[in-house]
Amino acid sequence: MKDGSIKVDYLARIEGEGAFYVKVKDGAVVDAHLRVFEPPRFFEGFLRGRRHEEVVDITARICGICPIAYQSASSQSMERIMGIKVDGQLRELRRLMYLGEWIESHVLHVFLLHAPDFLGYQSVIHMAPDHPEIVKQALGLKKLGNDIMIQLGGREIHPVGWKVGGFHKVPDASQLTPLVPRLEEAINLCLELMTTLAKVLKFPDFEREYEFVSVDHPTEYPILDGRIKSSLGLNIDAAEYEANFKEEHVERANALQGRRTSGAPYFVGPLARFNNSFEKLSAGAKKAAKIAGVAPGVSNPFKGILVRMVETVWACEEAIKIIRAYKKPEAASIAYTVKAGRGMAVSEAPRGMIYHRYTVDEKGLVVDAKITPPTAQNQPTIEADLRLFVEKNLDMPEDKLTWECEKAIRNYDLCLSCATHFLKLNIERVS
Repeated sequence: MKDGSIKVDYLARIEGEGAFYVKVKDGAVVDAHLRVFEPPRFFEGFLRGRRHEEVVDITARICGICPIAYQSASSQSMERIMGIKVDGQLRELRRLMYLGEWIESHVLHVFLLHAPDFLGYQSVIHMAPDHPEIVKQALGLKKLGNDIMIQLGGREIHPVGWKVGGFHKVPDASQLTPLVPRLEEAINLCLELMTTLAKVLKFPDFEREYEFVSVDHPTEYPILDGRIKSSLGLNIDAAEYEANFKEEHVERANALQGRRTSGAPYFVGPLARFNNSFEKLSAGAKKAAKIAGVAPGVSNPFKGILVRMVETVWACEEAIKIIRAYKKPEAASIAYTVKAGRGMAVSEAPRGMIYHRYTVDEKGLVVDAKITPPTAQNQPTIEADLRLFVEKNLDMPEDKLTWECEKAIRNYDLCLSCATHFLKLNIERVS
């Protein structure tokens, strides 16, 4: 294609509604951008004036797939303000609940949303007749993640068990123990599926340099809390986030775009965690990485599907570890005195690092709020990747380029919905 434009009129399965546009002139890409036209949802606005303890349940409504990510960052922000630290078994229960979310979200993305692209199917519905066992196994793995969330949060969609200071109630060890054999079976199944994926998935030759940014914990693979780490040497506390990162509004999008304060884009998500904290993965997860053929330094975003499976193995192994060591705490939460203050926290949603900042008055009411999800942070990187990807593949037939663009966009797991088609791509020729 020498001249023309590639227009993706509607992108489904992102956090809202959007489109993708590429303009080609004289055989070169001269413009490439995402348009996000979903109306603003105003979560930060309507949190103002609400009681600080309500924020945990309100922010969970931002996403039906990763509500715990929002609960984690919002509760820890409030706990910083109140001067308390959730530790010990209460912290381990939070990690366990979060691991359930990672399992169900990763499995949903890998097998039900992304694998059909690589295997040449329009959707998992079309894939199921040819691969019924894989689809059945994936649904079983997803249910396991959901059941962990239900056990600790009361339900898998917008769970209600989490609160500032801990939980509303905590389980007996006997309620968690039955999950262990299911998790052990899940590890074996994940390794088996990983072996299958590694053999059949073919990845485009697409690598470039990124600044990978993720949460960093001194002893754990990052999920619940920690500092902020970059592959280019950044190592800061969450309170320093806004001195090093910014959000910009662009005319074509209602969603803000995250960048370093220098203006440079950066990349959050599974590849960032994997590259920045590989040494903290469990033995089984490192085995899965070897089977998959991925190692620290991986920079092909198409291989994110494999890294998500590696993280799923880690999540199952870590969940077993937590359950086996669990001793029911005497209290389900930590008591505190309400005070005014400003608190920030970061957490690792399945799709990448999430940042929350709140100011609370002396009555415990929210004065202001800032929430930065992974999708907003990755938008500039996604645009740059898509521009380069189209540039490298302008000689492809139009239907092939459409298919490859679908896979490219889905790499980032922007968000999840029940839409059948990911995008519709039309190529308009310049006369």
